[in-house]
Amino acid sequence: MAELRSRRSNLAVPGSNPRFLEKAKGLPADQVFLDLEDACAPLAKPGARKNIVAALNEGGWGEKIRTVRVNDWTTEWTFQDVIEVVGGAGANLDCIMLPKVQDAGQVQALDMLLTQIEKANGLEVGKIGIEAQIETAQGLINVNQIAFASPRIETIIYGPADFMASINMKSLVVGALHPDYPGDPFHYILMQILMAARARGVQAIDGPFLQVRDVPAFEEVAKRSAMLGFDGKWVLHPGQIDAANEIYAPSQEDYDHAELILDAYEWATSEAGGKKGSAMLGDEMIDEASRKMALVIAGKGRAAGMGRTSSFTPPED
Repeated sequence: MAELRSRRSNLAVPGSNPRFLEKAKGLPADQVFLDLEDACAPLAKPGARKNIVAALNEGGWGEKIRTVRVNDWTTEWTFQDVIEVVGGAGANLDCIMLPKVQDAGQVQALDMLLTQIEKANGLEVGKIGIEAQIETAQGLINVNQIAFASPRIETIIYGPADFMASINMKSLVVGALHPDYPGDPFHYILMQILMAARARGVQAIDGPFLQVRDVPAFEEVAKRSAMLGFDGKWVLHPGQIDAANEIYAPSQEDYDHAELILDAYEWATSEAGGKKGSAMLGDEMIDEASRKMALVIAGKGRAAGMGRTSSFTPPED
C-alpha cells in the first residue's frame, strides 16, 4: 500500500495577504496552497511571491502539505513564479500547483523547469511534486496523458468555475447540484478526473464551493465526491475545514472494520491460520478482494491520523 499524505482539506490562501498567510499556519487543514493566481491581482503578484517565500521560510506550518499555485503557462508570470518561489523557498515547499493544464507538455515543461532550479540551488531533484488542475474541456480530454506526464504528479484537481465557463454551462452555483437539472451535471467530469488519478496511482481533489458561509451546502457537495472516492476538497474559508476533514476520512466504525479485515486475512492466510484463501470475520466472508478494499479505507484512516478502537483476536480451534 502506497504511503498516503492526507489531503482531506486543501485551504486556499492568497499570497498577497500576509495576515492570511500567518493565520493559515494555525488552522487544521491538511494542506495549504498559497495562491499566486486568481487570488492575486496582476499588480500584486510580484509582492505576493516575496510574501510566500518569507512565509514558507519562517516555518510554523506543522505537518501541513505546503503547496504554491503559480499562474498558468499562457500568462507572462509562470516562469518567474516558479523561479522565485522554488529558488527562494524550495527546501520548505512540497508541491507546485499548475492551473488550467491543457496537455501533458505543460506538465513536462514545469517538470523540466523545476529540475533546473533544484540543481541550481542544491535541492534534491524530484523532491517537489506537481498538482495538475483540470479547468477546461481540452484539459479533461487530455486528463489521462496529463496524469502520466511526470513522476512528480501527486494530485489531479477539478477546477469547477473555469471549467463551467469553458463548456458554456448555464450559470449554476459553482460545484452544486441544481433543481433545474435532472441529475448531477458534474458526475461525468468528476469520474473522468478520478479514473485518471486512480490509473496513475495519485490523489483526486474536488474543487471549491464558493458559497463559503453555507456549510450545510458545502457538506452536501463534498459528500458527492467523497462517495465517488475523491481524497479531499478545496476549502476557501476556515468554516469549511472541519467538514472536509470529517467527510473525506472514513468513519471510526469503517476504519476499525478495515483494520480488522487486514488482520484477519493476514492470519487466515498464514500457517497458523490454515493457509486459507478466504475466511470468516464474524458473519462476513473475507478474501483477497476484501483485503484490497480494506487497504483503501485503512490507508485513508492512517493518513488522517486515526487510531484503532478494536483489535483482532484469532478464533480458537
